[in-house]
Amino acid sequence: MVKLHDIFDAISELAPVDMKLGDDNVGLLVGSWEDEVERVLVALDITSDVIEEGKRLGADLIVSHHPMFFGLRALSDSDTTGARALALARSGMSAICMHTNLDVAPGGVNDALCAALGIEDAEPFGAEACGRVGYVPEQGLFDFMAHVKAALRADGLRYVDAGRPVCRVAVLGGAGGGNMTEAFEAGADTYVTADVKHHQFLDARELGMNLIDAGHFSTENVVVPVLRELLENAFPELEVTVSRAHSQPERFFR
Repeated sequence: MVKLHDIFDAISELAPVDMKLGDDNVGLLVGSWEDEVERVLVALDITSDVIEEGKRLGADLIVSHHPMFFGLRALSDSDTTGARALALARSGMSAICMHTNLDVAPGGVNDALCAALGIEDAEPFGAEACGRVGYVPEQGLFDFMAHVKAALRADGLRYVDAGRPVCRVAVLGGAGGGNMTEAFEAGADTYVTADVKHHQFLDARELGMNLIDAGHFSTENVVVPVLRELLENAFPELEVTVSRAHSQPERFFR
């Protein structure tokens, strides 16, 4: 029988906990190491909908990228975070969350993002080596954006057109606006990330670099199939399901 510590150990081979950045809250967040597991649900976030989905599937464990909570001081249903944690515990499901360690790890979020976008010869960039920068066949920005939107199943994109063709592309899944200068210094003509702020769009235009905000969910959800494949290969006896209840939360009115 597969136990929680077995699953944690397997995922830790891909993304060791000691690779996490700062005081990030990763690892086994709900459950007991000796709990037995037969069914696993994999999702980017542990939302109320994902918890209900897990209950319907009879899941014993939810593996997610984003932690359920940070710095939780009390466990009550007086706020949405506490309510979700209580609901998960009451359902008998456990939670393993791997966050910035999975961002940084080779084969993790940003390598999965490169694979999804067809970026080749990728190498790390940035002080914490989170991002990746590599090459795509030279093309116009709008052709590349159509590819990004389709490949990531994004509802929409925000962008800056610097008037340059796309060839050397940097990526950083999730909130990477603050790493834009590092992407530029790594030689990128185009940067794909998410959660870009107003002044960062202005900065991209000043730098003369194409900037694409493809959404936090869309730029990171690419790692969920990686986690599923890892678990299926390591534990053929497990039933592993990718969440269908969770999707890009923001929508674009067009």
